[in-house]
Amino acid sequence: MAAQPNVVVVVADTTRVDDAYDSQVAPTLAELATSGTRATRAVSAAPWTLPSHASLLTGAPPSAHGAHADHERLDDRLPVLPEPFRAAGYETVCVSNNTWLSAESGFDRGFDEFRQMWQLVQSDNALSELVDETEQSRARLVARKLFDGNPLVNAANTLYRGFVRDRADDGAERSTAWIADWLADRSSDDPFFLLVNYLEPHLEYRPPRETTERHLPEGATYEEAMEVPQEPWEYLAGDIDLSDRDLALIRALYRGEITYFDEQLAALRTALQAAGEWEDTVLVVTADHGENIGDHGLMDHQYCLYDTLVRVPLVLHGGAFTGGTDLDDLVSLLDLPPTLLDAAGIEAPDVREGFHGTSFHPDAETPAREFAVSEYMAPQPSMAALERNLGRVPDDLRTYDRSLRAIRTDEYKLVRGSDGSERLYDLDADPGETSDVSESHPAVVADLTDALDDWLDSVDAAGERESVSIGAERKARLEQLGYLQ
Repeated sequence: MAAQPNVVVVVADTTRVDDAYDSQVAPTLAELATSGTRATRAVSAAPWTLPSHASLLTGAPPSAHGAHADHERLDDRLPVLPEPFRAAGYETVCVSNNTWLSAESGFDRGFDEFRQMWQLVQSDNALSELVDETEQSRARLVARKLFDGNPLVNAANTLYRGFVRDRADDGAERSTAWIADWLADRSSDDPFFLLVNYLEPHLEYRPPRETTERHLPEGATYEEAMEVPQEPWEYLAGDIDLSDRDLALIRALYRGEITYFDEQLAALRTALQAAGEWEDTVLVVTADHGENIGDHGLMDHQYCLYDTLVRVPLVLHGGAFTGGTDLDDLVSLLDLPPTLLDAAGIEAPDVREGFHGTSFHPDAETPAREFAVSEYMAPQPSMAALERNLGRVPDDLRTYDRSLRAIRTDEYKLVRGSDGSERLYDLDADPGETSDVSESHPAVVADLTDALDDWLDSVDAAGERESVSIGAERKARLEQLGYLQ
């Protein structure tokens, strides 16, 4: 391993830990875990993309960085992880397939190159490569170069999304191909920091047939699964009914998406090997959050802090993480930034001052976490957005109009809402979080309440933020992903 290893962080958007750690669903990830390090109790700081990625890059919780449903942008008040890497001589690159992880949302800071793969036209106005020659020839009809603000940009992006939909791919194949070409063409000897967001398995689930059929219930067909409605907000409002079989079919599609992502992960590893970089790379594979597929009566990844959303996969490979061991300590994704700086031998004391996490690098010799906190600062979509899109909001759905914080230890999780709600779960006895045991464990509730309040007092709260407007094209893209505005 080089003195300054490459660092590659792969985020499999919306990936549940139980499916990610199933070797029949994600064999490449299982193979990496076998020779690397698998964190068995990793927790995200938030249950959806914007605040979770902001925490991943700042090492700060949503209360501190302020990017959430009430302020849909990562401001520049905190340093971001690529900045100390770039200052240490690293080339910094981000490849994103999720519109939340965008320049418009403030995530391009610190990156030498920031690729938004849902766009045909990147910020440098150059036409990005497409998947095959047929698509390239069609795309050339749009233009080789387009200027910022040109209305043809919207047409080009719409054209690309049409290609993606036909291919049952949300940019993963294009992303892997671009990374492979970038690695092959690099002339610099400098190490690199690469962040990749693969959108699979985000709604709408449209996996390839070949990665899905192995996960289907007995007697079911791919066509049958694809006909099941995937409408999370209509499901929550009671406008559509989904049987147990329907939910099993949707879960099979979801697993098919993860298997497809796993194939991209294998191709990414091959590209690193072909470029001669694999032996000098620390690879991290994680998720920003999980998914509800009928769990707790919910769909998608909003309105709760159940482990179906905040427990995430986390596998590290390379350098000190080689060895095939499980890390059973409680880990927050807030701990990744200091851990990765340690892996690269970067001190960056000024940047580390803003981190709320603790390095779990084997050489750091830091004590294990006593607890981890996850936050849901505001509902997304809001009740107003639901009403605009559904025409009504049932009273039982309005109970989700609140913020949530969860504090967890090895044994318990306390979830506290801004509406005064309070639930305690015994994670050992009830890993599915089906029974509130707060009344029978008042001492545990008191201890966790005090710990959460002390933690809040220690957080440099972001405070009130002004609202952020979203452009029409980006709004349309977000609504394609199920985010109602």
